[in-house]
Amino acid sequence: MQVQSIDPGHAWVVGGGERRRVRTALVGAVVPGDWLLVFLDDARERIDAVRAAEVQAALDLLRETLQGTASFGADSTLSPGFALPSQMSAEDLRALTGLRREPSINQ
Repeated sequence: MQVQSIDPGHAWVVGGGERRRVRTALVGAVVPGDWLLVFLDDARERIDAVRAAEVQAALDLLRETLQGTASFGADSTLSPGFALPSQMSAEDLRALTGLRREPSINQ
């Protein structure tokens, strides 16, 4: 989120379509224009504009995926860089979980 204005120990920030007041004790003094990684109304880390854009893109992708509006088809220019388990083959799932072979009924 980007700092718009400051109050003692707090900053008014905007990002992701919202505006909120966050505590800045963990990051120290901030100035309008700074980018902050915010979690539970606390500024956790000062970040640059490039990292802020990456974080926002990941959050947008997560929101769209949860809402079922994300499109990752072959003709899509949007690629999440990962596959959801529901889209993985049985072999890929075994590799992900560390299993080397099909589990048997007796195991």
